[in-house]
Amino acid sequence: MPMLSRRHLLALAGSAGLPAISPAQTAWPTRPVRIVVPFPPGGTTDILARALAPELGRAFGQTFIVDNKPGAGGNVGADLVAKSPPDGYTLLMGTVGTHGINQSLFPKMPYDPIKDFAPITLVAGVPNVLVMNPAKAEALKINSVPDLIRYAKANPGKLNMASSGNGTSIHLSGELFKAMTGTFMLHFPYRGSGPALLDLIGGTMDLMFDNLPSALPQIRAGKLKALAVTSAQRSAAVPDLPTIAEAGPLPGFDASSWFGLLAPAGTPSDIVNRIQQECAKALGTPALKERLLSQGAIPSGSTPAQFAGFIAAETKKWARVVKVSGAKVD
Repeated sequence: MPMLSRRHLLALAGSAGLPAISPAQTAWPTRPVRIVVPFPPGGTTDILARALAPELGRAFGQTFIVDNKPGAGGNVGADLVAKSPPDGYTLLMGTVGTHGINQSLFPKMPYDPIKDFAPITLVAGVPNVLVMNPAKAEALKINSVPDLIRYAKANPGKLNMASSGNGTSIHLSGELFKAMTGTFMLHFPYRGSGPALLDLIGGTMDLMFDNLPSALPQIRAGKLKALAVTSAQRSAAVPDLPTIAEAGPLPGFDASSWFGLLAPAGTPSDIVNRIQQECAKALGTPALKERLLSQGAIPSGSTPAQFAGFIAAETKKWARVVKVSGAKVD
């Protein structure tokens, strides 16, 4: 019996009504896949990547490695992925900073957030939360957002505000708050949420607008005092905590974060679609869904096209926030 070529086998599969298998589908992945996190360990970007990596590993039968590459508000890690081969072996856990804010804030970007990437899926959206060092809050008698506004107005420059880095939604949440309240607090950008939280808990910093998933364990442990969430609606993870819009009151205040997987532009569409489908399956499982919701994250799993449209809308939104707040790179 004559040997059939690969091309003939594919043709026979198609004529039999079976789904055709592309070369990329049979060849990928044959080795570990790297998910670059553009911030240090301990922050929400890192938490979500490490929650998703083992799920993808089981689905594809290969190890998905989380690789932290922090710097420049996420630009260092994002640029690394933008310039990687488009073969499906290097992915980015992008953020609202790397793909919604930074291009409006930084005078020069090392990558184009639209042209240099293939969106895969929105992994999750999260509110930020305004937290203070408990001892500092007690000493200054700050128990609410109005208390904070009153103190900040009476003592300009006396409060130190930490952030996970220039251009992050954590930074912009603080700048928007300052602009809408007419207050001034000193901004100290860190190389990620983890290091900033350590100094906030230790008392070096006074307050921070952190992503809820990374701050929530410290809030529950009593190591941080939460005043409000930055989203338009309250979070199911902390239902008793008011929004800044209602607590301020600061009508219209909304500065939430989001996180999603992206690949270098030119990555084969079948690889992109397969990753998205497995992400959606994983994020829809009761165990992972409930785990993320309990941490304050809202799972998504959107299609590549939906994620691309979302990024475009977020870019316009945050450009307005940067302009209104007058935020600058420190």
